[in-house]
Amino acid sequence: MSNQEERFIDIEMALSNLERIVEDLNEVIIKQGKDIAFLQKQNRYLTEAIRNTSNLVKPLEEETPPPHY
Repeated sequence: MSNQEERFIDIEMALSNLERIVEDLNEVIIKQGKDIAFLQKQNRYLTEAIRNTSNLVKPLEEETPPPHY
């Protein structure tokens, strides 16, 4: 095998490795995008839940004391 053929084989192997790495990174990015979307949805849900429960809590001066007082 000539030196030039060896170089071409090395280049093809390096290119193949880079293509695999790009595919792996793309899968990670897609998963992270899904995770971010889920967390954003969960954050909106929790924020809304907090807003809804804040209306249920009376100010301290309006609270009736517990029976043991």
